[in-house]
Amino acid sequence: MTSDQVRKAFLDFFKEKEHKIIPGASLIPKGDPTLLLTTAGMVPFKNYFLGRAKPPSPRLASCQKCFRTTDIEAVGDSTHLTFFEMLGNFSVGDYFKREAIAWAWEFVTQWLKLSPQRLWVTIFLDDESFGYWREVGVPEERILRFGEEDNFWGPAGDTGPCGPCSEIHYDFGEDVGCGKPECRPNCDCGRFSEIWNLVFTQYNQDEKGKRAPLPSPNIDTGMGLERTAAAVNNKSSVYETDLFAPLIKRIAELAKIKYGADDNSANAMRVVAEHSRGIAFLIADGVIPSNEGRGYVLRRLLRRTSLFGRRLGLDKPFINEMTEATIKLMGHVYPELKQQREFIQQVVESEEARFGETLSTGLELLDGIMAEAKGKKVLSGTDAFKLYDTYGFPVELTAEIAADNGFSVDLEGFEKEMEGQKERGRKVFKVKVGGGTVGIEGVLKVSRETKFVGHDTLKCKSTIIDLSADDESVKTIKEGQEANLILESTPFYGEMGGQVGDTGEIIGPSGKFLVTNSVNVPPDVIVHQGKVTKGSLSVGEEVEAIVDTERRMDIARNHTATHLLQLALRRVLGEHVQQRGSLVAPDRLRFDFSHLKALTEKQIAEVNRIVNEKIRQNLKVYDENLPYKEAIEAGAIALFDEKYGDVVRVLKIGEPFVSAELCGGTHVSATGEIGLFHIISEGSIGAGLRRIEAVTGRRAEGYVGQRLTESQKAAEKLEAELDRERKRLQALERELAKKTAESLITQAEVIKEINVLAAKIPSARMEIMREMSDIIRDRLKSAIVVLGTVYQDKPAFIAAVTPDLVAKGYDAGKIVKKVAGVVGGSGGGKPGLAQAGGKDKKKLDEALKLVKSLV
Repeated sequence: MTSDQVRKAFLDFFKEKEHKIIPGASLIPKGDPTLLLTTAGMVPFKNYFLGRAKPPSPRLASCQKCFRTTDIEAVGDSTHLTFFEMLGNFSVGDYFKREAIAWAWEFVTQWLKLSPQRLWVTIFLDDESFGYWREVGVPEERILRFGEEDNFWGPAGDTGPCGPCSEIHYDFGEDVGCGKPECRPNCDCGRFSEIWNLVFTQYNQDEKGKRAPLPSPNIDTGMGLERTAAAVNNKSSVYETDLFAPLIKRIAELAKIKYGADDNSANAMRVVAEHSRGIAFLIADGVIPSNEGRGYVLRRLLRRTSLFGRRLGLDKPFINEMTEATIKLMGHVYPELKQQREFIQQVVESEEARFGETLSTGLELLDGIMAEAKGKKVLSGTDAFKLYDTYGFPVELTAEIAADNGFSVDLEGFEKEMEGQKERGRKVFKVKVGGGTVGIEGVLKVSRETKFVGHDTLKCKSTIIDLSADDESVKTIKEGQEANLILESTPFYGEMGGQVGDTGEIIGPSGKFLVTNSVNVPPDVIVHQGKVTKGSLSVGEEVEAIVDTERRMDIARNHTATHLLQLALRRVLGEHVQQRGSLVAPDRLRFDFSHLKALTEKQIAEVNRIVNEKIRQNLKVYDENLPYKEAIEAGAIALFDEKYGDVVRVLKIGEPFVSAELCGGTHVSATGEIGLFHIISEGSIGAGLRRIEAVTGRRAEGYVGQRLTESQKAAEKLEAELDRERKRLQALERELAKKTAESLITQAEVIKEINVLAAKIPSARMEIMREMSDIIRDRLKSAIVVLGTVYQDKPAFIAAVTPDLVAKGYDAGKIVKKVAGVVGGSGGGKPGLAQAGGKDKKKLDEALKLVKSLV
């Protein structure tokens, strides 16, 4: 059976068992920023098992893309993978152990035709599962019991559904593996391959590891497609199946090495093939390389692939060749691979080139470090950190290369170096106040949090609970003194989460304090920084805190606009767009996000349009305090790796909401208050990161007004310059016309004692042609002149007759009319001067020849 046939058979089988077939989900878990990647088939069904959502059917089945990094160092052996497809059947409070076991045995023995003599079963320490396996005919000696480490399935993430499990193992035979008589499933020699895990989900595990029974028990099974395809075809390695053979063939072609020529190159080819699949699928689902979270997983995978490619002699970019082979192999099952082909190629090309620049240098440096440490066989944490910090080597990569050469790495020392760097970064927290800086850390003695009331009011009564000046705690501050002031409660927003702090004033019974900045210092203490402008203020005094309203509203407009901007970017560019930082100030907003390419003018215009459309709709902006999990499940966007409390503030826009984000900042009450939004710049701030700067409200009006004024001034300046150039051109044109006219005089013929000139001239306006005819008449004294030209792609003529010849009956109007008739035109004028136009420029010469016969 091919892998496609195995996949189809599984889903068909469970469809017959009344399961609803659910399409596989993204590798990025929807609505769960705490979970790095989709690691199991049950991840999309987590809320069904917890009773938080109603499933479309109590019986479900799927083929789910999964990604795990736990076994990344083992990739290349016969079974371990990072990316894999998980076939699964699920029961949400419907059937339980007996049916799950019976159907599993039916499928593997009757549909996949696996020999029962090749199958072994492992169970947890419960007699119930043992009884059901005996019911379907599994011999007692082929059912093995194991403890929690082997046969209890924990939650996907830190918390969630879990329970005991039972596994089906395929035996490749005694000639594979260690050959020991006692060899059984769970021996890691390669003889046995676990193909199906039946998890009997009975508990919910909380943050402390405590397990409570679920409202109703569930079934969660996972059958690895790659391992099952190998078992069905009796291949002891997943790399011998049709899921990998084409990829192995492609890397062998690129490296010009026959697969299996030696163990090292064969292992490297398997790693490259396996990682290339994972790379293609991660990027297709919107993961972009970075130094944290999912992005770090992808970056590590790309760098491992590049490193193993080097071991095959591939020192030039090659990973895109492998991702293209993956798309060709699996695009018919996963269309997102084809849809994101260009995006995958761009990400890989950028990252591989970036790492390639430093890989050779880093490897040379590592070789030198290992040469110096030969006696110790341990690489110091300092050296490992230098490779990470300077050359971008993940410490795991350093450890792998070191292990291949018989070295270990002092990982504790590495972590100390990392912590030291972080400590240096946060050693002293100083914020500018006026012309100098004021130190915060170590000065504040307040341990309780400041109560922030600024979401509801911009003015409140409060009490001073702490003062500091010149890095010293003080009881009183006086006029002219710069200081830090802390209140019991405050309407001032302390700088945090990208939003700048409020300004305003604090008025006491005997003094006034000008607040020039407000900062939030852990644990949520809001520090008001500024200067005493009148009298004095003391600890314990009751004061009135007043926020600068106009400035706060400017900030609020920009903050709400960042939420609309993220909404628009995700619509225009795709769901891979994730916020990577922001600045919300009164005069502008800045939004950093994950995206690989510069936005086109059309995309920028569309983002502008969507944001302003939402502003015109005047959507309601409101907040809700919800349990964190409930907020995420409802679709609120959270920043990955951000630490949130049990209860969070969700900022929503629109009813029903079009945007929902976890946010503690200040906002307008309706989008119409933003007034206008305009992007002023878009650019790169690093690999895979872009930055947009924009303005809103009165700043946007000012910006647009300024641009219009500048455009008007530029237009006026250009108009003046154009007028000067026009006059200069006309002067040159007249000078050229004069010279051309004078050169034509010699071409005049005498017919019946009359000077006659019929000539074709370079393209010219009628005004210039008249001036030329005047010059020729004046020079010849007595003459008939007909000039022809092609102007704006059409023939044109002018005819002039001197007064003495007009007196004799010669008529310029009659002459030019007959001449124009040749080119399909007409004209007329006075006997002394006339003009005409036509249609057929090709007959211009023929028309001018007529003049002689007319005279």
